[in-house]
Amino acid sequence: MYKFFCPRQMIYFNGYSAHILDFKQGDVNGDGYIDNIFLMGDKPYELQSSFVTNINLVVQDGFTREYIRVPIKEGSGYNPTIFLGDFTGNGVDDIVVYIDSGGSGAMLFSYIYSFIDNKPKLMFDFETFNDEYKYQVNYRDNYKVEVISEKTNTMYTIDIQYKGEEYLWEIYDKNGRLKEPIEGFVNPISGLYPIDFERDGVYELRAVQKIAGRYNADAIGYVETDLKWDGREFKTWRQQVAIFGEDVKFV
Repeated sequence: MYKFFCPRQMIYFNGYSAHILDFKQGDVNGDGYIDNIFLMGDKPYELQSSFVTNINLVVQDGFTREYIRVPIKEGSGYNPTIFLGDFTGNGVDDIVVYIDSGGSGAMLFSYIYSFIDNKPKLMFDFETFNDEYKYQVNYRDNYKVEVISEKTNTMYTIDIQYKGEEYLWEIYDKNGRLKEPIEGFVNPISGLYPIDFERDGVYELRAVQKIAGRYNADAIGYVETDLKWDGREFKTWRQQVAIFGEDVKFV
């Protein structure tokens, strides 16, 4: 098996040069040889900021030594990283690309690529996920918030009494009735976590989205959607809502 490590901070090929932002090794094209996988990009404010632009995924074939470059559509942000893992069950690593938006909503730009036979195929796109997974968030009487997942036709009910009296007093009257209708919202995906739930060597995905109330910082929980590859795309395997706990004082 041919193995190659590139410790340099810059890489050059076919007239292209850029900073190495992250580097991993694994067989991603299925030929049995270890390939070199890079995230490359520009650092326009290298001394003042960790912001990077023009992010590209670059794969060096471990056998032929040839490079293949894939421009990242949303190719600017912070903390760009890659993860290798088998999501399809074919025994070959797929490539996950993560880029933090850096905004107040903590939005994550994420893509998953298959690279079988050195042909990049986009398996997951965060924008497609955000477009497909829509929600309704409505405050109800008696300190409840209903979260309806339109994708899964499921309703979740959150008891928000843990938010405290000051918070509730602004929204409810003394009888627990809403003073006025309030709609919240669910943020775009902020976390995407490869997890081998079944311990079979094949990864599933957990996508996390924040549930916000009256404003973005008013977090009341998270929607967690577990996804599994079905041979053509990542499908919803299960979905749940996680809520914040409150401190318990034991006497």
